[in-house]
Amino acid sequence: MSPITIATLKETAGEKPLVAAVHAQLQSRSPRVTKTGKPYLELAFADATGHFSVKVWSDSPIYKDADALDPNKVLRLEAEWTMNSFGIDAKNLAFFKPGENALLDFYAGDPVIREKQDRDFAEIQRLCESIGDPRLHGLCQIFFKQLGDRFRRTAAAKRNHHARRGGLVEHVSQMMRSADSLCPVYPELNRDLMLAGVLFHDCGKLWENTYPEQGFNQIHSSTGELLGHIPLGIELVNKLWRDLMETPEAAAWSDLKPATEETRLHLLHLIGSHHGEYEFGSPVLPRTPEAFALHYIDNLDAKLEMVRDAYTQSQEISPGIFERVFPLPTNLVKPLPGFSAPTENHKETESPA
Repeated sequence: MSPITIATLKETAGEKPLVAAVHAQLQSRSPRVTKTGKPYLELAFADATGHFSVKVWSDSPIYKDADALDPNKVLRLEAEWTMNSFGIDAKNLAFFKPGENALLDFYAGDPVIREKQDRDFAEIQRLCESIGDPRLHGLCQIFFKQLGDRFRRTAAAKRNHHARRGGLVEHVSQMMRSADSLCPVYPELNRDLMLAGVLFHDCGKLWENTYPEQGFNQIHSSTGELLGHIPLGIELVNKLWRDLMETPEAAAWSDLKPATEETRLHLLHLIGSHHGEYEFGSPVLPRTPEAFALHYIDNLDAKLEMVRDAYTQSQEISPGIFERVFPLPTNLVKPLPGFSAPTENHKETESPA
């Protein structure tokens, strides 16, 4: 049977078993014990489209082989798959080593997602090119030159939203389009600062949620763990700003308004305040129109991505009502379709009341 992606598995698996194969890379293998003392393994897998975990119990015939799996191993997983409120379950799970051609296809990634991320990255570059402030424009260009490849393989999160290779590009592109659309509605917003703020708000995740040049397992680094993406983002922008100030073009910026130092501080404020609240990790609360707007644009895009995923993965527990999916707080209800005007043929066949 031809393998399906993890995203397709989550969309199609339900209460009835789905017999299917999935190519996936082992992210982690964690030995665990139930409350009653029964041992099992928690195996986490990922591909270009997402991630999931399965349990292998100690009395399973594949337990010893699963316990000996090498980290980052790419496997062909065959099982009878079901989906419940706890996630994916695999009955009669078996795993095999894929062939060389299958491995090449796997590392190339899902073509649909790859094409979307290419379009999103091009849109980010287009909007950054439209920035009029030469300092913010130059900062974006230095970022693309020095870190563009790493940016393109970084996730927006470890879980919950855009938690896949290249997910940060998807997140930033959508946010940037939203910011660009809102600026004419709220003329007090500084468009150049908004677009640059969107690009750099999560740039610290290049060390917190990035991926190797090949593969779909997020890299865990002591830098990301000890500092987190907000301090790292502030540090990165300061470093890139110093690089920018050493370019020949910077000599002509001494008389620009607003002042160069003020521009840098306002950009750093967007990075530091974009989580919106102290308890969510922001070292400072939003204090400018751009900071408030960036926080809500970021939150909106993350939430709608979670909602979109939840509709594809959750079970319909009653007509039009879907089982709650973490981290959303409630069950979802089927959305109202857009209005569709009746056709002429339909109007002609209607009988008078």
